[in-house]
Amino acid sequence: MVNERSVVPVEKIEKAILQIDGKRVMLDADLAELYGVETKVLIQAVKRNKDRFPQDFMFQLTKKQFDILRSQFVTSSQWGGRRYPPYAFTEQGVAMLSSVLRSPRAIRVNIEIMRAFVRLRQMLASNVELARKIDELEKKYDAQFKVVFDAIKQLMAPPEPPKRPLGFRKGKE
Repeated sequence: MVNERSVVPVEKIEKAILQIDGKRVMLDADLAELYGVETKVLIQAVKRNKDRFPQDFMFQLTKKQFDILRSQFVTSSQWGGRRYPPYAFTEQGVAMLSSVLRSPRAIRVNIEIMRAFVRLRQMLASNVELARKIDELEKKYDAQFKVVFDAIKQLMAPPEPPKRPLGFRKGKE
C-alpha cells in the first residue's frame, strides 16, 4: 500500500459518523467540509443526480430527528441558521458521492471515509466476537468464575446516559 499523506485527520472523519435510527450516517454539512465545498454545492450535485441516491443511500432528517441531533450537541452553531433539516448519507451514499464529486480532493477524502467505515465495522465485529467468546467460557467454567465474567461484561457494556431526577426539588433552606 502506498503511504499517502492523509487529506483529512482520521479522527475528524470518525467523529462525523453518527448513528441515526440505527444507521451509521454522515451529514451533508460534515461531508461538504471534508470535501472542501459548500453544503449547497454538494446538495445541488446530489439533486442533479437523484437517481443515484435512493432512500437507503441518502435521506433528509425529519424535524424530530434534527431536533434530537441538535440537543445532543452543546452548541448548534454548526447547523445554526439552516432553513431545512440536513441530508444524511449512509456508507453507500458516501460511496456514490465519489461519482458525483470528481475533484482529486473528493476522491482522496472519499477513500479515507470508506476506510473509516470499514474500521468502525471491524471494531464492532471484534466486540461481538469477544462477547461470544466470553459467553462460551462462562458456560465452560463453573460458578466460581461468574463474578469475573460479570465484571468483564460490565466493562464491555456501553455507559448508560445519566438519568435526570423526576419531580421538583425543594430549594435549600
